[in-house]
Amino acid sequence: MVNTLAFDVYGTLIDTNGVVEKLTRHVGNLSVDFSNTWRNKQLEYSFRRGLMKNYVKFSVCTQQALDYTCEYFDVDLSPKQKEDLLKQYNDLPAFSDVIEALTSLRASGHNMYAFSNGDPVSVDAVLTSAGLRDYFDGIISVDDLKSFKPNPDVYHYFLEKSGADISHSWLISGNPFDIIGALNTGIKAAWLRRSKNMIFDPWDYKPTVTIQTLPEFSGYLDESLR
Repeated sequence: MVNTLAFDVYGTLIDTNGVVEKLTRHVGNLSVDFSNTWRNKQLEYSFRRGLMKNYVKFSVCTQQALDYTCEYFDVDLSPKQKEDLLKQYNDLPAFSDVIEALTSLRASGHNMYAFSNGDPVSVDAVLTSAGLRDYFDGIISVDDLKSFKPNPDVYHYFLEKSGADISHSWLISGNPFDIIGALNTGIKAAWLRRSKNMIFDPWDYKPTVTIQTLPEFSGYLDESLR
């Protein structure tokens, strides 16, 4: 059975902590905490923008979150240093298990899309840099709707744009809010729990399947067909 697979990009395929090495040059031993705060604020800003219906590109949320994080940690980065860090977001690495999983899923004939809060140009750039772009039939971005996940309209838009049958559609994401957003829309969802410290929100939703590595999802689909 051919499925249509929507892969979240940042935090699922692409390691946003790939910026830590460069951060270390600027903030020293604060780099990991700085990176985590930056990422959390980036997402918070997208949620708030979505609720306010005051859309800006995800890259603007990223930049404003960086400014916040500098203030939070009382770190004085120059405009050039900030620009350098923001450019890194287009050159982040893939997680080590991604190519193996995408290769297997592509060989099985599934329809595969990158589905992201990022704008199409940024997503294309980071996927290309990480060597992943050619695995996907296309990029579907919230930028077209001027909103952000987990707005239900975004997930319906994915189904419309991909031409997918909802009963054979999956979201694969490392972000619980994204998983809940998909389930709320009726799309099956695989939560990629990359760290045992990650907690799934105790709402009235449970992932269709929980995996610790991306290749496990390919194995799950293969098993379900037997």
